[in-house]
Amino acid sequence: MQYTITRRHFLYATGATSMLPWFEASAQTPGIPQTLNQLWEGYADLDKTTPLEAEVLKEWEQDGVVCRIVRYQVGVFKGAPSRVAAFYAFPKGATKLPAILEMHGGGQSASLNSVVTYAKRGYASLSLNWGGNKMSLGQETWSGPQTDWGKLDATHPPQRNKANHFAGALTPDEFTLDTVESPRNSNWFLVLMAARRAITFLEQQPEVDAMRIGAHGHSMGGKLTTNLAGIDKRIKAAVPSCGGSGDLLESDEVVPGGSRTKRTDMELACVSDNAYIPLITCPVLWLSPTNDFHAHIDNMAWNWRNVPDDRLRFSIAPHLNHRHTDEHAITEYLWFEQHLKGADFKMPQTPKIALELKTADGVPRITVTPDDSRPVQRVDIYYSLDPHALTRFWRDASAVKTGKQWNAACPVMNLEQPIFAYANVVYETPAPYGTGPQKAGQQSSATFAISSRVLSAGPAQLQAAKVKATDKPERLIDDGARGWHDWYLLNWGHPPLWTATTRKLKDAKWRGPDGATLHFEVKCQTGNQLVLTFNCNAWGAMNPGKPAVDYTTVKTLKGSPDWQTVSVKLSELFAADPKLTTPLANWQTVTEFSISPHGYVVKNGQKVQVDAKAWQGARAIRNLRWEGGEYSQQKTVDAALSSEELQKNFNDAIKKSLDQEKLDRK
Repeated sequence: MQYTITRRHFLYATGATSMLPWFEASAQTPGIPQTLNQLWEGYADLDKTTPLEAEVLKEWEQDGVVCRIVRYQVGVFKGAPSRVAAFYAFPKGATKLPAILEMHGGGQSASLNSVVTYAKRGYASLSLNWGGNKMSLGQETWSGPQTDWGKLDATHPPQRNKANHFAGALTPDEFTLDTVESPRNSNWFLVLMAARRAITFLEQQPEVDAMRIGAHGHSMGGKLTTNLAGIDKRIKAAVPSCGGSGDLLESDEVVPGGSRTKRTDMELACVSDNAYIPLITCPVLWLSPTNDFHAHIDNMAWNWRNVPDDRLRFSIAPHLNHRHTDEHAITEYLWFEQHLKGADFKMPQTPKIALELKTADGVPRITVTPDDSRPVQRVDIYYSLDPHALTRFWRDASAVKTGKQWNAACPVMNLEQPIFAYANVVYETPAPYGTGPQKAGQQSSATFAISSRVLSAGPAQLQAAKVKATDKPERLIDDGARGWHDWYLLNWGHPPLWTATTRKLKDAKWRGPDGATLHFEVKCQTGNQLVLTFNCNAWGAMNPGKPAVDYTTVKTLKGSPDWQTVSVKLSELFAADPKLTTPLANWQTVTEFSISPHGYVVKNGQKVQVDAKAWQGARAIRNLRWEGGEYSQQKTVDAALSSEELQKNFNDAIKKSLDQEKLDRK
């Protein structure tokens, strides 16, 4: 059936008498936008003349900062207004302030701490509560008027609509704008409208300099930040965090690794990051770790490849998923200081990186040339041979400085896997940025890290360059000489809850021989216990279509100033899910190994929590190694990321991220 929806017909049908001029768009589906230009045609002009109906719901002062809970109108849809609440803060008495718009992630809510932190840094800041979840005031929850989408539902998780219109559903229902399939039925479109209206709100505040507005957001907020920077030129600087990597359409032969999901032509043209990224003209800092489930690093490397270095920087923390280390997190602060405040500080240029496959000895080499306009503290070159983006272990290639360049050899195990490479260049954080107020969960950092672009080469390229497979399995996994360099650390400030995790056991070089025993040495000042967790087949990495399973055991430690040995055999491990009684057959499916005084085990058929005890003394291990067993069944080629498994595990990953944030606040 063909639909003809004119501007007049659409406004009449939706009751949007104060908002959104859409016109007939194409002959294919008349009236329904087929491109971004059609989707947003005329929006900016109408936004200027449409009242915000802004209201201050609550106001108070703290630490020299004026804080408000505000609400404004996005538009009138289907005859009912849609209103979004937000936290707004600015330093008392200040004028002509740069301003920052923050957009939270999925399942989250607006952050009072964030706007207060930025106000103390000399900004006006607005944190949208687009998801409609409860807004925390610290010791209490805001119980007054809240985000109300009216006849629509762009909340997350959905509060009324059973359909998830963030997950690509463009089909109509009672909570969508259009009655036919349309990009206006995407909740991304609705929240982007709310974000554009938020910029208008900031422009109208007497303390704000309308020519200096930036945006940042985490997770779903990272995608929103990317899209907003592309579509609204009022944004002068942007920092997407863990979002906005785009969709990967090319084959593994063209682009190794990454996440490939099915998108309709309409989604790709109007909803996907791919449509927005080429439109970005403001300075952007890409802030995302190597193993992020929401912003896949291989997708980013490909989809952002044509954004020039003069307006783009990267800060990519190794090993982490959906969070950052301090020396990467602080780059957000520095980026806004440079581009919104015009501070003397200038972010170093993106380091140049080259991956050389044709070498005299057949071993690939990486060369990094950092910007030395500031003294370079160190250069870390990372590479991986794993096509599975989320469970990939990034090897440190042990960079060596030669003149102004840093070089590293990157031996490979076989020629059937791709190679991925990037580098971090670490600089001293200039005063006063290395100290002072930071966002929640982020501490001051004496150093900051700027990353290179991410390079890759597929098996065909390796074979054509006559690369030689010279690397071999190794039983010593980590001697401990570099501390936790190959691990990622969570809750490190909480002695009873800390966790250290590594993916190194997944790498074919350090994967466990069949029948081997895992050993390591640890110091424990007072009697305690360690929960050892082996996460197997995360994201279907080793056995596509099969579930991920945690296998655990508890080791009791005596109080001693000396090193003591911990050993674990396959027979000691039991699934953390009481329904699963099949033992772990071998080490081949291990994707992560964690140690912590806190965790869950199965006792008498029930999942129980291990009582966490505060760890006393230093947290350190050494000589993590395999003893015994045979390599005869060693698996060396891993599976690529399955789009089916990605969709299946995505919601679980969001829940784990939210649970981790709760622990961060303890």
